Amino acid sequence: MRYKIVVDSCCDLTEEIKKWDNLEVVPLSLEVGDYHTFDDRDLDQDDFIGRMKANGGVAKSACPAPDAFKKAYEGDYDEIYVLTITDKLSGTYNSALQGKMLYEEEYGEDKKIYVFNSLATSGLESIVAEEIKKVCDEGMAFDAVVEYIDDFILNKTGLFFCLESLDALKANGRLFALAAKVLEKIRVKLICKRTQEGNISLSGQDLTTNRALIKMANIIAESVDGVDLSDKKLYISYVCCEDRANFVANKITDKAKFGKVEIIKASGLNSLYASDGGIIVSYSF
Repeated sequence: MRYKIVVDSCCDLTEEIKKWDNLEVVPLSLEVGDYHTFDDRDLDQDDFIGRMKANGGVAKSACPAPDAFKKAYEGDYDEIYVLTITDKLSGTYNSALQGKMLYEEEYGEDKKIYVFNSLATSGLESIVAEEIKKVCDEGMAFDAVVEYIDDFILNKTGLFFCLESLDALKANGRLFALAAKVLEKIRVKLICKRTQEGNISLSGQDLTTNRALIKMANIIAESVDGVDLSDKKLYISYVCCEDRANFVANKITDKAKFGKVEIIKASGLNSLYASDGGIIVSYSF
């Protein structure tokens, strides 16, 4: 059975994933003032962040049209596994589902298509995509893959982030899950995490970035205490702060020995919301 993996551009691609010949990335679009671009591999993160700063830190994004997903489902494949950013932060998941409907209206159900809600973004999408590939390459049947990956997303992955500024998230209405009292302290460095519903919740805070990063590293290490991590993954995405990403990786791995650690430049969409200096930590356990 030939299979294909379709992801949105919120998936922070590792160098290994970029080499897959059965992967297609459906990009979101980005807008800073009069500047419009697609969130694809040609996007210059430094240039994009520079444009955001010149525009008062404000940028917008738009999810792909259903037809873009429909086209991604075409081709000589028997199974299509689709993975998107959480439906709580974007309409991309619904767009992917609508693309499936459009495809089946035109071609019928000539192949099996399933759309996974990652309940997250960034490196967690990367980890999930790799897990899909692993079990498919092992020969797992379609329905079993769907059941396994849905459980993997919900129960075997985690995501935390610590940002220099929450202004972009706030300006785009992405902080609805945080209490009003937290918004009043927006300049405090907040440690946030992905909930099992795919929302954002507060996990901690501190007065400075370094202290918040160390606290976040300790929270993550404690969350996997006692777990055999020899075959688990820790992916850290960054926005214009690779040294900071390595600092966080070292703090986490001092206490939690993940089998694989990747430092990844964040995609355009993740750069938009994480902003300059943002760190997103994704892991399996």
